[in-house]
Amino acid sequence: MESGLSKSIEKAKSAALEVLIHNSKGPYHGLPRTAGWGYPEPYTRDLMIATLGILVSGDERLVRIQKKVLETAAKNQSPHGHIPSLVHDPKDRGASDTTPLFLLAVSLFRETIGDEHFLDEAVNRALVWMTYQSPDDRALVAQLPTSDWRDEQWVVGYGLFVNTVIYSYLKLMGDRERADSMSELMTKFAVRGGVQQRHVHEGLRMPHKPYYAMWSYKVYNNERFDLLGNSLAVLSGLTTRTRALRMIAWVEEECTALRRNGELDVGLPPNLFPYFKPQDPDWRERYNRYNRPGEYHNGGIWPFVCGFYIAALVASERYRLAEQKLESLTGLVRQAREADVEFGFNEWHRAQDGLPKGQDWQTWSAAMYLYAADCVEKKHTPFFDIVRKPE
Repeated sequence: MESGLSKSIEKAKSAALEVLIHNSKGPYHGLPRTAGWGYPEPYTRDLMIATLGILVSGDERLVRIQKKVLETAAKNQSPHGHIPSLVHDPKDRGASDTTPLFLLAVSLFRETIGDEHFLDEAVNRALVWMTYQSPDDRALVAQLPTSDWRDEQWVVGYGLFVNTVIYSYLKLMGDRERADSMSELMTKFAVRGGVQQRHVHEGLRMPHKPYYAMWSYKVYNNERFDLLGNSLAVLSGLTTRTRALRMIAWVEEECTALRRNGELDVGLPPNLFPYFKPQDPDWRERYNRYNRPGEYHNGGIWPFVCGFYIAALVASERYRLAEQKLESLTGLVRQAREADVEFGFNEWHRAQDGLPKGQDWQTWSAAMYLYAADCVEKKHTPFFDIVRKPE
C-alpha cells in the first residue's frame, strides 16, 4: 500500500475509534448512542452491525460495552424471542432485521471470547422466533415493507439483506443443513411471468444479471441492485467467486454510467440502483419527500454499506480496487454536515454531489470503516473468512 494512503487511513482509523469511544455511553441506561449528537438512542440494528468494527478494533473498553449491549438486548427480548428495535425498550418491536442481526452479532462475539454458550437461552429463543418467520416453513424468511434498516423503502416478502444475514449466522453457528437449504432456495432463479407453479419456490437469483434481486415473493419481485445484501452474499460465500467477480465488474460499470449521466459524483456505489423515480410504476408518493432519487435509501451513499462492499472486494481478491474504494471512503467520511470535526463519519451522502445529509459521528459509519480498513490492510475478512471456508 502506498505510504500516503496508509497515513490517511491510519488517521481516519484513529478518528473512527474516537467516534466509537465518544458514542459508547449515552443517556439511556448508559448504553451507547447511535450518533454523536443526533441519535442518543441505542438503535439495535446499528449497534449489532457495529460489532464487526468494535471487535477488530481490539479496544477492550468497547468490547466490554458491546457485551453489555448484547446482554441488554437479550434481557429485553420478547417472550416469543423477538429482539426489540431499541436495545433498552422491550415495547419497541416490529423490525425484521434486529433478531437476525442479534444472532449474527452474538456469533461474532462468541468467536472472539471463545465462549460458544454465550447468551444460549436468548439465542435459542431467537432461533425459534426466526423459524416462525418463514411462510412456507423452510429456511427463507419473509418481511413486511419498511421493517428492515430501510424504513423508507419497500422490501416485501423474501428480502435479500435479511436472508443473507441469516445465512451468515447459520454458517457461523455450524448449522450446515439449514444453511445449505437456504442457499438452495436463494440461488433458484426468480419466478418470471404471471403464473406461479405450485412446485416452484420463488428465488432471488436472476438468469440475466450477475447479482441477486432485492426481494421476491410469488409472482412479484424487485430487480434493483441492493449493495448491502449483495455484498453480504459475497462475504458469506453464498455466491460463487466467479459470479462475485462478474457482479463487481457490473457494479463498477453501472457506477461509471451513473457518473456519466450526472447521477453519481463520488467514487463509491449507491446503496441501491437504479433509483426509484416518479415515472416508475413502483414509485410511492412518500418518496417525493423522504426518499428522492439518489437520497436516503433510494440510492444514497451510506459509508457503513460501502464498508461491506470494500470487504466483499477483499473477499473476491480484488485488493487494488478495495484500496481505491477505501481511499474514496476515507475522503467521504471527512465531510461533516454540522459538527466542527476533522472527520464527520456522517450517516449518508447524496449521490449526485456527495454532500452529507444525515447525522454526524454515526456509530456504524465509524465501525464499518474500521472493519473495511482491517480487511484491506490485512487482505482478509475477519469472521467471514471462516463462513466462506469449504466444509
